[in-house]
Amino acid sequence: MTKLIFQKTDIGLGKRKQAVARVFLVPGEGNITINKVSGNHYLQYNDTYLSTVLAPLKTVNLNTQFDVIAFVRGGGLTGQADAIQLGVARQLCKINEQHRIALKPHGFLTRDSRIKERKKYGLRKARKAPQYSKR
Repeated sequence: MTKLIFQKTDIGLGKRKQAVARVFLVPGEGNITINKVSGNHYLQYNDTYLSTVLAPLKTVNLNTQFDVIAFVRGGGLTGQADAIQLGVARQLCKINEQHRIALKPHGFLTRDSRIKERKKYGLRKARKAPQYSKR
């Protein structure tokens, strides 16, 4: 694999839960590479995750014109796939501002701000209380 050099302005940053994705769109055939591994292999051949990552490209009919290269850290596969999706959508808006009109109604440009709620003292989890005993 050849070494690719990117500018800081080429990065589409996506976040979801604890996952942070740095996404690059390169002219190509529609291949996905995540952390230097094939996208199919990294996302465990799960069609839901793959369609999530490619959804912004399919919306603007560019799924066969760009390769997606992503570097992801933190979280699980669901959060990582959603973070990559946000990064791809932001990259498409940087490439052409007209894509924003097509992506915005589908919610691809909205950062999902829901994160895990912290555990409180006296409870087992964030909200789960110990079993109540009357006697």
